[in-house]
Amino acid sequence: MKKTAYPPELIVMLTWHDYTVPDAAQIFEQCRHSKARYWGFKEHPLPVEQMRALYTRMKACGKTTCLEVVAYTEAEGLAGARTAVECGCDVLMGTKYAESIHDYCRRHRLRYMPFVGRIAGRPSVLEGDIGQLVAEARQLVELGVDGIDRLGYRYTGDAVALNRAMVDAVDAPVCLAGSINSFQRLDEVKQAGPWAFTIGSAFFEHAFGSDFARQVDAVCDYMGQ
Repeated sequence: MKKTAYPPELIVMLTWHDYTVPDAAQIFEQCRHSKARYWGFKEHPLPVEQMRALYTRMKACGKTTCLEVVAYTEAEGLAGARTAVECGCDVLMGTKYAESIHDYCRRHRLRYMPFVGRIAGRPSVLEGDIGQLVAEARQLVELGVDGIDRLGYRYTGDAVALNRAMVDAVDAPVCLAGSINSFQRLDEVKQAGPWAFTIGSAFFEHAFGSDFARQVDAVCDYMGQ
């Protein structure tokens, strides 16, 4: 993965309010020919068997797969990493950084993009000073993580300023995740220039149209303009 790409990659998350939707597999089947190359969901509540089957199907359709773990303890994060490996997932997103999680990901060739900052709740909310958040991200990159999962519009401060500062200062892929639910925010994502961004709940709430698959392609097309 590169630091930035033009256009930024859309990661479609089959999630609503930070939980995987029960019919995720059926929705993916409707969208398997879409223009989005990256697909994922959260660690709850699907059984591991269903998660594994869905990731296998996604990869068979040529997609790169992501598991975003909305958990903040080392034990929960490590459990999420183990689930990602068990399911054959490509990228582990989320968790608060821990050396044990990072080591496990490296041993199993799982790309790791942790959260930064003070995060709580589900849906998650990010707090912290922009300078401190950027410094934490740069420190994690020095430790060798594959990128940063940055809660884009779940930040209690100036989200647009943080998005730009993070992308500009961090020499690694940055994913802006959370509450990107309008074309105005897509414009702001374009201006920030991250490697990727996620959309989940907004697709289920029809922020970009009435049909799920058409929304995905509409966002891909819009970002490519």
